Amino acid sequence: MAKQKEVAAKSNKPLSGKTAIITGAGSGIGRATALTLVRAGAAVVIQDRRKDGISKLNSDIQAQGGKALMVIGDASLPLDIDKLLEKTLKWKEGGRKYDIVVVNAGRGLAGGTLISDNSQWEEVYHLNVLGAAYLMRCTAKYLIERKKGDIVAIGSVAGRNISPFSAFYSSSKSAIGALTEGLRQEICAHGVRVSLVMPGIVASGFQKVAGFNENNFYKRIAHIGKLLEPQAIADGICWLLTQPPHVNVSEIIIRPTGMNYP
Repeated sequence: MAKQKEVAAKSNKPLSGKTAIITGAGSGIGRATALTLVRAGAAVVIQDRRKDGISKLNSDIQAQGGKALMVIGDASLPLDIDKLLEKTLKWKEGGRKYDIVVVNAGRGLAGGTLISDNSQWEEVYHLNVLGAAYLMRCTAKYLIERKKGDIVAIGSVAGRNISPFSAFYSSSKSAIGALTEGLRQEICAHGVRVSLVMPGIVASGFQKVAGFNENNFYKRIAHIGKLLEPQAIADGICWLLTQPPHVNVSEIIIRPTGMNYP
């Protein structure tokens, strides 16, 4: 009977004993992922540059009996990424280690090469590509030493099928897709899994920050119907993380059913 209870507990909490780092955790996909991984048994280290959202998430996790370490920081800055990893390895409740890294922090930008605000180009690439690549590099070296672990990068379906209304942003997500697959090939022999998750259109605060409005975005996607919610992406991430260690789901695309393109 005791063994049966132990098996049942593991099936209900498949990530028990693991610690996950999640960037951009204050809202949207990051927030939903943090809560989902906590429910699956993980301790989480949550980073965001905005204090309000991450503080609320931290309180919600604590109220559910979960373990969370809150780190305010900018995921585009190497110094802040270094601080995030240092604090994680000092966190006693997280076991002074980490097993999972969800490279989620990112932002959008409305328009293609001709009409997007070029004053924001560098900011987009510093966060979506350079910051993400630095985090992936640092954590990959650590996980190679442990000979296990997961790195999950959040890309976009627009990085695989370029979108006419966000082509510059799409280019940054094409880049993260290439970096993710390249990293997978570099480190798979060490027992470390690397996955790319490509969401379709998710209803969140992402669109407002990107500069999308009724005329340049929402009218064009009205035919899709119900959009995804962040929970759909979080569920996909949790699913791939709970596969057997020898199974690496290297890519998944999650779209609204009515989304024909991209």
